[in-house]
Amino acid sequence: MTALVIDHSAGRKSSEHPHEHRPATPDTAPSRELVAMPPVTVNGVAISRKAIAAEVQNFPARNPGEGWRAATRALVVRELLLQEARRLDIAADQRTDQDGRRETIEDALVRGLIEREVRVPEADEETLRRFYENNLRRFMTPPLYEADHILIAARHDDREAFAAARERVSSLRSTLATAPERFAALARDCSDCPSGTLGGSLGQIGPGDTTPEFEAALIDLVPGDISQPVETRYGVHLIRLTRRIDGRQLPFEAVRERIASYLAEHVSRQATAQYVSLLVGRADIVGIAIDGASSPLVQ
Repeated sequence: MTALVIDHSAGRKSSEHPHEHRPATPDTAPSRELVAMPPVTVNGVAISRKAIAAEVQNFPARNPGEGWRAATRALVVRELLLQEARRLDIAADQRTDQDGRRETIEDALVRGLIEREVRVPEADEETLRRFYENNLRRFMTPPLYEADHILIAARHDDREAFAAARERVSSLRSTLATAPERFAALARDCSDCPSGTLGGSLGQIGPGDTTPEFEAALIDLVPGDISQPVETRYGVHLIRLTRRIDGRQLPFEAVRERIASYLAEHVSRQATAQYVSLLVGRADIVGIAIDGASSPLVQ
């Protein structure tokens, strides 16, 4: 089954745990400024400004015009598909998802049209294996690291405090250069991270679990090494790598279904984009230029 959906899901809040050192999400909330746009019609059917204004909230953008145009393109493509579904007398067979949510009649019409009109070839075994062989690095387990750290917390915008943190960490690094066995004790006594109570232990961490600066320093270490001072937005760290578990190659059989799903989705998007492009090409669309293949509805 081919699904055609506009993703309206809200973004998740990032964790504030001190080990989740992730960049802040930029504010791309849609502006409420009015946008000067000409009236838009699809084969004589108007797309109301009220409908566009309601839809624009689902298209965060850098400026009001960009969000307005994206919302308008999505509604134009949706209207085209609905018109075609009605022309072909597609039945609105509403379905209910696993959470008990029932499709709207319009969603059911669009899905039914795509399922009937868009042909998606299934990848054969040779294609699946070729994709696997050409993308071996995509099918490896991520490396894992067992590491300890000492954090002297300071904010970058407090120059005096950050300079003091650098100096404190440099002093600790000098101590550890001659007595590395004291790392756990110094973590318990000095670290501002909750892991200090565990001797600085972070347990097993993998790619993306820490800040880019922390991760880059960690990757360069060999077990037993203690890093030079590492600066992040949380302060200044010393990192000790205790164990590295390299990623391993997953066999084809373990990822076959994942590859098949990926290729099916990719081909489905392409086929749907081509179908929408055909509808756009023969439609009378006024008020906005649109390329069916780039419509948010088929991304």
